[in-house]
Amino acid sequence: MTASDRQPSITSDDAPSSGGLVGGLIKLARPTQWSKQVFVLVGPVYGMIDGRTISWFGVLMATIAVSLAASGCYAVNDIRDREADRMHPRKKRRPVASGRVPVGVARWFAVALFAGAIGSTLVIPGSGGMWTLAAVGTYIASTLAYSAGLKRAVILDVIILASGFVLRVLAGCAAGGVEPSTWLLNVTFFVSMFLALGKRLGERRVMTQAGLDASAARAVQAGYTVEFLRMAVVVTAVATLATYAGYVLERDADFTRGFNLLWLTMLPATYGLLRSIVLVERGVYDDPTELATKDPPFQVSVALFGAFTLGLTLASARGWL
Repeated sequence: MTASDRQPSITSDDAPSSGGLVGGLIKLARPTQWSKQVFVLVGPVYGMIDGRTISWFGVLMATIAVSLAASGCYAVNDIRDREADRMHPRKKRRPVASGRVPVGVARWFAVALFAGAIGSTLVIPGSGGMWTLAAVGTYIASTLAYSAGLKRAVILDVIILASGFVLRVLAGCAAGGVEPSTWLLNVTFFVSMFLALGKRLGERRVMTQAGLDASAARAVQAGYTVEFLRMAVVVTAVATLATYAGYVLERDADFTRGFNLLWLTMLPATYGLLRSIVLVERGVYDDPTELATKDPPFQVSVALFGAFTLGLTLASARGWL
């Protein structure tokens, strides 16, 4: 077991920082969380693999729009949660909670980020721009509603978080001119539920290890139990894999050469999900999305999944299989 497997890590979003107000605003925007915008690319990438024409300029603008919108929502959330964050062993280092970024400055920063997000959608050509604006606007509205109080509603809180990832997919599809398939929306929803529930479980583990009550930092934790969260994390992981397995089965005709070669992508997908569960269960991370930047084995599983998927689908499309 490595050192990173034994002890909780301090994320770059929560770590002490330097650089004055500008550095604090950068931290407040949480650019490390922009990795979640990979969901914007999922629909266009699979559309490209299927031979569709993609508006990559639109996809780029959608990615920028969602990134700015997410940063604006993070700023609003940190403003509202500043008192609770001061009770958390790591979140107390965030710019607003620590007092590094004044509340008034943080509010205007959020407004500027939202304006940039909306402006980015307006340059997307065709009707895709309006649909992207609708997806981004819905994302902002639902996330602000979450920050305003729905984050205290048990189960509904994680559904809203998961829906945010689905909206990312819809924004990317709209901007790129791709019609999202049912399996894509299902996989996105289930894996997002897995991430949201995993975050709840990981947070409880980290707070317990620090000798603190998890509900002091996040009120909704009072409505959850460790047993329920452990079960829900496993259920959503299984649902994700089962849904994706259905997609692999659906593509039998395209990839079967002795056996369905796309099945190979099931191996890194399964490993990545199960490793996430192990590390969250140990309290190594209080957010499974940290694994994308912190955990090398998980990163390798993601890289293998991407390499197998792209390699096999491109080979099939070009008649090499």
